[in-house]
Amino acid sequence: MALADPAGCAKGGEDNNPFPDIIELNVGGQVYITRHPTLVSVPGSLLWEMFTQKNARSLARDSKGRFFVDRDGFLFRYILDYMRDRQLVLPEHFPERGRLQREAEYFVLPELVKLLAPKLSEQNSLGDDPCQSDPEELSPGGDAARGLASAAPPGAAPAEGRRAGFITIGYRGSYTLGRDSQTDAKFRRVARIMVCGKTSLAKEVFGDTLNESRDPDRPPERYTSRYYLKFTFLEQAFDKLADAGFHMVACNSTGTCAFAHEQTDDRIWTSYTEYVFYRE
Repeated sequence: MALADPAGCAKGGEDNNPFPDIIELNVGGQVYITRHPTLVSVPGSLLWEMFTQKNARSLARDSKGRFFVDRDGFLFRYILDYMRDRQLVLPEHFPERGRLQREAEYFVLPELVKLLAPKLSEQNSLGDDPCQSDPEELSPGGDAARGLASAAPPGAAPAEGRRAGFITIGYRGSYTLGRDSQTDAKFRRVARIMVCGKTSLAKEVFGDTLNESRDPDRPPERYTSRYYLKFTFLEQAFDKLADAGFHMVACNSTGTCAFAHEQTDDRIWTSYTEYVFYRE
């Protein structure tokens, strides 16, 4: 008895088509559901080759039977949108144009690559363009940033391409104070370090150590307060911020006190503390 194909919700309408009409894709951990005609709408593209020229059984699949593509799952939404209507529509101040162009090259979409390529002006050529992937960095302040980069000491990270902005990290902690408050303090492990700031900055600084599970689809230029770090050491967070050029500009803390036991003088302090970092 043949088993149903777990990668699709419906079988193809033609007997000679081994793929279902509705196809589930896992692209870098992001799940997409689309129609087979959409995936093969650009002849010669990588997806067209995968879903017309190859056998369905030869394609990689994840543990749930979905077709797996090892690429950027966030940027694939724009690839799929383009394949639906042949138009490129990006959010305002989209910061990952260069990476999306690289994805378009990987999926063999030459017309999309052209749409994403930097435009030439009468004053500038491709070789003179200070940044081909981010129009915001073509601002008047770009010259000053390049000057700082050229003056940086050997081994220091270049300042060019770095954006100014704030990142706030916060944590809730508690500790117990006994009768001798100088020696009896017992600190508890920090449960979670929260991150608040622009999504693109948070991803730049913390990379793979940033847990985005509570706000996975947040656009890069939007702000979030729902990310947190996969580690619980404040010093590690401070080091990453310092390495990225941030410095602390403010901090604040609130706390409450309660007696741990009615029969003793031990007190439990619970506090929430925030540290604000800024990069020029």
